[in-house]
Amino acid sequence: MAIVLLLRHGHSTGNAAGVLAGWSEGVGLTDRGRAQAEVVRARLTGVEVARTVSSPLQRCRETVALALPEHEVTTDERLGECHYGAWTGRTLGEAAKDPLWRVIQDDPASATFPPSEEFAAESLAEMAARVVGGVRALDAEVEAAEGTTAVWVAVSHGDPIKAVVAEAVGAGIAGLQRVRVDPGSVTAVHVSPHRMVLLASNTVEGALAPLVTVPREHGAGESTVGGGAG
Repeated sequence: MAIVLLLRHGHSTGNAAGVLAGWSEGVGLTDRGRAQAEVVRARLTGVEVARTVSSPLQRCRETVALALPEHEVTTDERLGECHYGAWTGRTLGEAAKDPLWRVIQDDPASATFPPSEEFAAESLAEMAARVVGGVRALDAEVEAAEGTTAVWVAVSHGDPIKAVVAEAVGAGIAGLQRVRVDPGSVTAVHVSPHRMVLLASNTVEGALAPLVTVPREHGAGESTVGGGAG
């Protein structure tokens, strides 16, 4: 099936303030974030993007407008940030003092964010299922419309992209905190009927075209014994 480039939004005002922005309104890009998005635009030179889908949140929409200015973009809530509930808007320093922090770090599969009257809450496992399922469904749509060698872009957030990477390497939600995804980074994943395959993770520089080649000597989603021949 197709290859997805997972683009994390650029550095945001929430990142600058050190807060867990979640689904808060009015969280946009900083000057650094806008520069990161411009870098992605240059990195995409030579890549034919079949479809672009973004989280509906402002920081992602601003990122994709700069990174792919000539592309039609649709939004999909399945690519949205984790619903942090009552943790939304908390500083990371304050959150680190909460007992839930250690659960998130050590046993993310059992971590559920506390409810809030203002913001929805979900578990990390629910978030991962939502995002991974969404990426698989969107990828199938792209493959059906554009073919098995198509490349598409999904613009999302740190934890959701980490969930896809953890799935691709077979770690699942238990491996969520073993993944790093920086603002403005691009991760490449080949989605196949059998499994996801990680092509590159957390890249912040260099041309993206070499990362999206489809293996021709064996089935998509299968790895060459001994490693690829280049």
